[in-house]
Amino acid sequence: MVNRKHADLLFRRLIGGVALISILALGAILLFVFVQGAAPFFVPSSPALRLVPQRIGELTVNGTAYRDHSSFIDIPANVSSVVVDFPADDASEVLELNVDPAALGKNPDAVTFIRTAGGEVSSPESYAYTVRWPGITAALDRKLHVILPEPPYGPGRFLFGLEWKPAKTKLFGIFPMIAGTILASLGAIILGVPLALFCSLFMAEFLPVRFAAAVRSGVELLAGIPSVVYGFFGLMVIVPAVKNVFRVPSGNTLLSASLVLALMILPTVIAVAETSLRVRRPGSKPFTGGKQDADGLACGSAPRPFGRHCRDHSGNFPGRG
Repeated sequence: MVNRKHADLLFRRLIGGVALISILALGAILLFVFVQGAAPFFVPSSPALRLVPQRIGELTVNGTAYRDHSSFIDIPANVSSVVVDFPADDASEVLELNVDPAALGKNPDAVTFIRTAGGEVSSPESYAYTVRWPGITAALDRKLHVILPEPPYGPGRFLFGLEWKPAKTKLFGIFPMIAGTILASLGAIILGVPLALFCSLFMAEFLPVRFAAAVRSGVELLAGIPSVVYGFFGLMVIVPAVKNVFRVPSGNTLLSASLVLALMILPTVIAVAETSLRVRRPGSKPFTGGKQDADGLACGSAPRPFGRHCRDHSGNFPGRG
């Protein structure tokens, strides 16, 4: 008995220790994700200018040699001039650019190219430049990417911004997404919930028991369909139907999203509401369309609580022997 008591205590402490370690690990992961996700809102994306060589084996940056470098080359924040030198076929290529340290992290034009040594300068997105030296084929082009630090993106601009253009102009406003989600959810509730309640009421109060059971099985089957199937159905059927019916250029509208969401919530709401209507407390009154006996009790086909029967207008109990 004593050994079993010690074994139980040992397992209890072991399980408690494992649970504590799991909670601490989960908390550390959540904290790390939160810090990483919140950092762009409060600090620049990098401390200073960065260079990323591509298919350039050897290069020298302000007198420092790099060989087969595959990661960032960080330039000190107080440097105002950057000279990149790397060997070419018959001579060395020299890239020279001026940097405004005060504008780094604030202005995408904080870098000025003085000499590109025959390279083609492009700006595929804000706060980034690419200098390309053509090779024999496009796959052999040598490139040097100049990445400027991006300024912090305020939470207000993120939550209430009206434009989402992350590639070129670095705009990350998600307010249209938030508003669209709320409006689509409200539309789905307005379209789906009343219909689901009427269906559940009809199944619980008017359908025969066997037929209601068959319909209930179909509803539960619909509730198990993955949401991606509903989305594909909406894309293939509802979106073209909305486009053709309302004669609009595109069927990707708020109405289409509300209809798809309404179809998705119908089975769940029907199942929950129908179960709630079927499970009554003892002595509760069943739904009978408003018919009542002389005592105010509802009359219907459901069993009467406590053996009571419905009275007719003369005060008698029909059907009672």
